[in-house]
Amino acid sequence: MLAGCGEKGGASPKSAVKGAKAKGAAAPVLVGQVQRQRIPIIVEAVGAVEPLRMTAVRPQVTGVLQKIAFQEGKDVKQGDLLFEIDPRPFRGALQAATADLQKLKVQLETARAQVARYEALSRDQMISKEHFQKILDEALTTEAEVLASESRVNNAKLQLEFSAMRAPMSGRTGNLNVHEGDLIRANDPGSLVTINQVSPVYVTFGVPQQYLSAINRYRAERSLAVRVIPPGSEETPESGELTFLDNMVDPATGTIKLKATFKNEHQRLWPGQFASVMITLAEPEVLTVAASAVQNSQTGQHVFVISPDRIAELRPITVGRTYEGFAVVTKGLEEGESVVIDGQIRVIPGRSVEIKAPPGSSVSETPPSETAQGKKKAKTVEKSST
Repeated sequence: MLAGCGEKGGASPKSAVKGAKAKGAAAPVLVGQVQRQRIPIIVEAVGAVEPLRMTAVRPQVTGVLQKIAFQEGKDVKQGDLLFEIDPRPFRGALQAATADLQKLKVQLETARAQVARYEALSRDQMISKEHFQKILDEALTTEAEVLASESRVNNAKLQLEFSAMRAPMSGRTGNLNVHEGDLIRANDPGSLVTINQVSPVYVTFGVPQQYLSAINRYRAERSLAVRVIPPGSEETPESGELTFLDNMVDPATGTIKLKATFKNEHQRLWPGQFASVMITLAEPEVLTVAASAVQNSQTGQHVFVISPDRIAELRPITVGRTYEGFAVVTKGLEEGESVVIDGQIRVIPGRSVEIKAPPGSSVSETPPSETAQGKKKAKTVEKSST
């Protein structure tokens, strides 16, 4: 009876355990494809924003500050009135210089008339040559005095013009260092206000010297694009162009100084600000795989490659670089192969795996090769039945 019961059960307990182990050997995994795509070669650095132009406004004449014609921290245009120094002393000096000039001009006209009259007398030998030469010298002296007086008039006009201080360039004004009613002096070391040009701007950064040859090579082919992300900003980065490469490597740090120019139309970049810089050298087409597929071990980097019959293979690879979740593979994989991107901890080389669809995906778990084979079998059965 015992023997009979055992035969009707069909399988021994030992074989049942083996079957359970074989069934449990298939590790659930997510897979991804090895594919070719364009991945940019990027050099990252930390840069500082600098104004394209900067000027410190200083007085050129001494006087009492009568008017401040702008609001600090606001934009000004070239030629806008910034400060006005009391112009009355300069107007008075201009009037005095103008009066002196008019007086000398009258004297010059008289001297020239005398020269013309005595020149005729000298030709007729009515007067001595010495007397005529004296009259001629006086006329020349008066003419020189007129030129000097004209120079004093022009200088007085310039001093009056300097009393109205205008913006030498367009830009954003900074902190005011004076107030209305202050006595300001010419050639003071301090500035009244500083103007920075914030559109466009420079971003200065340094990269290690080992990138110098690559930058020179790619820069000779085309202009290099540079992107900057201001700190604390989650918006799209600002795009610019590399415009300056220093002529020497800093021996203290082993870095080369570069500058990129940005239009900064929305003024997201501010002078003195630090920002993350990414310079794109090229965008070659390379073999890529999801970065999550790459595993590290004592022997190096490797991935689990899934064969068409769902058998896992541990394969060593060489990764050149990573970019936005992708690893650039330079050795070890071929385009179109399937690799495990999640669930590697349960994968055993040489064992079968169970391919799962990503969460929320409607993709079938059956590999495309098996699906095609199933359709082929169904068509054969249908034909035979017909």
